[in-house]
Amino acid sequence: MKFDTVIIGGGLTGLISGIRLLQRGQKCAIISSGQSALHFFSGSFDLLNFLPDGSPVQNPEASIKDLAQQAPNHPYAKIGESKFVQLAKEAEKFLLEIGIPAHGSSSKNHYRITPMGVLKPTWLTMPNFAYNEDNEKLPWKKVSILNIEGFLDFHPEFISEALEKIHIETEIKYFNLPELDAVRKNPSEFRSTNLSIVFDKEENMDTLAKIFSENSKNSDAIIFPDCIGFKNTEILPTLIKKIGKPILLVPTFPPSLVGVRTQQYLKNYFTKLGGIYMLGDNVVHADVEGYHVSKIYTHNHGDIPFIAKNIILSSGSFFSQGLIADTKQVYEPVFNLDTDYLTDRADWYNSNLFDRQNYQQFGVKTNSNFNAIKDDQPIDNLFVAGATLSGFNPLKEGCGAGVSILSALHVAEQILTKEKTHEPITQ
Repeated sequence: MKFDTVIIGGGLTGLISGIRLLQRGQKCAIISSGQSALHFFSGSFDLLNFLPDGSPVQNPEASIKDLAQQAPNHPYAKIGESKFVQLAKEAEKFLLEIGIPAHGSSSKNHYRITPMGVLKPTWLTMPNFAYNEDNEKLPWKKVSILNIEGFLDFHPEFISEALEKIHIETEIKYFNLPELDAVRKNPSEFRSTNLSIVFDKEENMDTLAKIFSENSKNSDAIIFPDCIGFKNTEILPTLIKKIGKPILLVPTFPPSLVGVRTQQYLKNYFTKLGGIYMLGDNVVHADVEGYHVSKIYTHNHGDIPFIAKNIILSSGSFFSQGLIADTKQVYEPVFNLDTDYLTDRADWYNSNLFDRQNYQQFGVKTNSNFNAIKDDQPIDNLFVAGATLSGFNPLKEGCGAGVSILSALHVAEQILTKEKTHEPITQ
């Protein structure tokens, strides 16, 4: 099987790079082992919230120079300051053009409301999710926090306590729909994705409007868990219009409804452009000849190789087994690429769960073009993007989604420039 580019990993990074390459005429395939980190998506894409030393970031564009000084191996530092700004703007335009509108700008972070009620800086936020431009003052005097009886993946008390601290009056209300009783019988099924099946039905619209109105009579806005609008994207705007006040979504514990929806949307967009998405398969080994990948082999296809001009490795970090750790080392399992990690295992982690964990920044070594490094030499047609990269801490720096998206676009650009042709390979 021959392709212009084969992408290993079907999450945010793989899909963004694949869509960009397909838009430029390439023939692409994605090999995806299964569920991606998008299923934990908060509804917001972070670009850069904190510098490595913990300093808060208000303007990501203006902070790249400081970031590069503190962490010269950070993916953003490798991209470079001017290129970072260009790619961030390109990413905002790209997402909008493919049908994923989001509020925000790379020149100024805004603040989203987390499931704990905390205002957290972020880059881009999806429509209808609760956010504000200011981290000290919200535009509501009183909000109603609504939840479904028995729904344990959303905690109104935490949100209420946090909002009360910044002088916003809150009230917590619970409600039920008889149709939910069948779902409630199995607690493991009483999740956001299943609740949305009930809430997205047109015949429940008037009942929901009445419930929301009666439980928010004296409030300026309603806060509600993200469990509506999965299949029927018009249900929430219509509901907001009916009750005449904002309904602000807050993410729930996984599975993330907005994450699953975004994953499916990007996958469908990729395949509609002609991409081949192979779900439930994984790359087991590759033929590398003279620092050039000639063939890759997958579990499902056995001895039938994939042949491509270029390969993108976006298999993720430890969560998706794009990186593996044993008692002595951290390694990349497919190509056995060079990795960055601390030699003393005691330095990998901190006993304080909420402190900075060094293992978060372990990953595959690359050059400035994000070519993978093996035996201290770059592989000319193997590129690395997303969480597999070394040099950044996505949790403490708040840059995970940004690294995924910007590195995906950057690697796609490197491939297109390298090939200097948009003609697809013929079978």
